[in-house]
Amino acid sequence: MQNNDKKALEDIHFVKTVTIGSVNPNNPLSVQSKQAQEDLLNKCLNEPPKGIIIGKDITIGRYAIGEHELSMQQTTYHIGFQRKPVWLQD
Repeated sequence: MQNNDKKALEDIHFVKTVTIGSVNPNNPLSVQSKQAQEDLLNKCLNEPPKGIIIGKDITIGRYAIGEHELSMQQTTYHIGFQRKPVWLQD
């Protein structure tokens, strides 16, 4: 890790988790819901104050439905900010 990266991580005081996808076959995401998740991730990375990805978790679910096998993926991004963005509502 470079010194600039280390300093940036020391300045992080707020972390927002943004999840893309779902591993629940009983409650699949609509196209609009997935797009809303992606829009939030892009806003966190591009709108001031810009966040940085400090971690990522990937969850994979495999389900047998009759003779078919269903695989689903959910990715959770941990976005670090120097301060909590005003536009971010929890």
